[in-house]
Amino acid sequence: MDLMTHSSTFLLPTIPADQRPSLTYALVVLNQRLPRFTPLLWKHARLRLCADGGANRVYDEMPLLFPHEDALDVRQRYKPDVIKGDMDSIRAEVLDFYSSLGTKVVDESFDQDTTDLHKCVTFIRDYNPDWNKSELCVLVAGALGGRFDHEAGNINVLYRFSTMRIILLSDDCLIYLLPRTHRHEIYVQSSLEGPHCGLIPLGMPSCGTTTTGLEWDLTDMEMSFGGLVSTSNLVKDEKITVKSSSDLLWTISIRK
Repeated sequence: MDLMTHSSTFLLPTIPADQRPSLTYALVVLNQRLPRFTPLLWKHARLRLCADGGANRVYDEMPLLFPHEDALDVRQRYKPDVIKGDMDSIRAEVLDFYSSLGTKVVDESFDQDTTDLHKCVTFIRDYNPDWNKSELCVLVAGALGGRFDHEAGNINVLYRFSTMRIILLSDDCLIYLLPRTHRHEIYVQSSLEGPHCGLIPLGMPSCGTTTTGLEWDLTDMEMSFGGLVSTSNLVKDEKITVKSSSDLLWTISIRK
């Protein structure tokens, strides 16, 4: 079984050379409150998309993260490359502002069968044929919080694109999928994340999950909804290993 490694170095202001992964980051901003570290995600990303009303969030909230700077300067500096979605949430003045700066607008209002995040991930996947898809990582800001059905839709995207690295982010935590096709090593940035964490089987039970590095490790443990679910666990070591018979969601708290 192949090894898949994970690290949250994208939360660091500068990624140290010895920790720099060979990943290409893309950022999607959704229509929820921007995490305070959104400018860092923006800095690390090679491609930046707003999903429909996510453009309102960038326009309204990015200047609040830089209270001593001119709001117009901040808005011009943080210009998304693409705005994509069904265009039912973005305000007209926001759309006009970014269009005038050269942002590409992709209106997919004809497609009501997929979420705006799904549309954006599809765009990123197909954007540059020279990008190594196994080294592409999609960071999703504003993916958690607000309506639960929106959160469930965002988590569903992790499963719909299970061969891609997609990380859902809020001010409080992050979530990503650990595919059962790999064994996993998670390198914890202890100054930025933890100690609270969880491993959650969603959609199908895990007949056997084994971990190391947690306060309450699992040894070939069965997990399922209605049975055992490893929530409110704690990180003990800076390297966590996970092997499971089913896909699992990994979540870890983000320090304030």
